Amino acid sequence: MRMLYFAWVRERIGTGQEDVAPPPAVTTVAALVDWLAGRSDGHAEAFAERSRLRAAIDGGFVGLDAALGDAREVAIFPPVTGG
Repeated sequence: MRMLYFAWVRERIGTGQEDVAPPPAVTTVAALVDWLAGRSDGHAEAFAERSRLRAAIDGGFVGLDAALGDAREVAIFPPVTGG
């Protein structure tokens, strides 16, 4: 699965994308975030405050409780603001 990271999430992790293969027990976005947080100190820092994260699966916005299903791409980003 391809992970995409934006804004300060990308800055803390140190990359805008990476390909990952989470274990079968990782079935929701929240579980994926928990699993990713263990990959590096940057991941842990980026995912420390789950309330500040938003997600999309294959281009569609979802909540962190959403099932991953057969997701090919998951994006994690801070809340979008207008201006």
